[in-house]
Amino acid sequence: MTTTEQNAARLALVKGEAITAVPHDLYIPPDALEVFLDAFEGPLDLLLYLIRKQNLDILDIPIAEITRQYMAYIELMKQVKLELAAEYLVMAAMLAEIKSRMLLPRPTEEEGDELDPRAELVRRLQEYERYHQAAESLERLPRVGREIHLVVVEGGRPAQKKIQPNVTLFELLDAFKEVLHRAELYRHHRVLREPLSVRERMVQILTRVNAEDFATFASLFDLREGRMGLVVTFMAVLELLKEALVVLVQQEPFAPIHVKAAA
Repeated sequence: MTTTEQNAARLALVKGEAITAVPHDLYIPPDALEVFLDAFEGPLDLLLYLIRKQNLDILDIPIAEITRQYMAYIELMKQVKLELAAEYLVMAAMLAEIKSRMLLPRPTEEEGDELDPRAELVRRLQEYERYHQAAESLERLPRVGREIHLVVVEGGRPAQKKIQPNVTLFELLDAFKEVLHRAELYRHHRVLREPLSVRERMVQILTRVNAEDFATFASLFDLREGRMGLVVTFMAVLELLKEALVVLVQQEPFAPIHVKAAA
């Protein structure tokens, strides 16, 4: 026998020893396993199920057939050892009583629907069916926690920190281009060569920024100095930014650029 066949024939493994056959002295209690099934909510639910299953008229119930099927279900529950409520046995006794009353001959003067032994049972079944249908309708409605989930939104708005946009080099060049465009309006034919120093212009800008706290980028340029003076001022601003002596601030995109001293 191969290893695969041995594993297939093995029922269990106890302390490393393979068990291939059921021991003869093995005792299994009769109540070792019990299964409880709540298939019906009560005897009326069972009767209603039997009536619907055979498409019977609830107003004209064949008591003999229904009683036989009901008792067969009771016996089945006893055989499989299901938990049987006392109300099922009460209904079985009630069906037996109705069946016996219908078998007995009735006086002629007592004939009529009012004295039908099934009348009380029919009334209870109709009432139970109405409540059962109402319960099913309510069960199909949306329920909080099942189909509907509530969302709690806390009031009040948290304080929002306004993040100022960063000033890029391209935006700085656009601002300088605008300054150059404005300088063209002050062009004149008088040419003066003045000694201009980037370091000196850095000191001038830094002094002004420290005194005024804020200064617009465009106000740092003197249009009367011409293109050379504007370039020297722009180079001075770039050097101050490089040495982290000043910072550029812009309230929002495309807003005027301001220069202030670094903290």
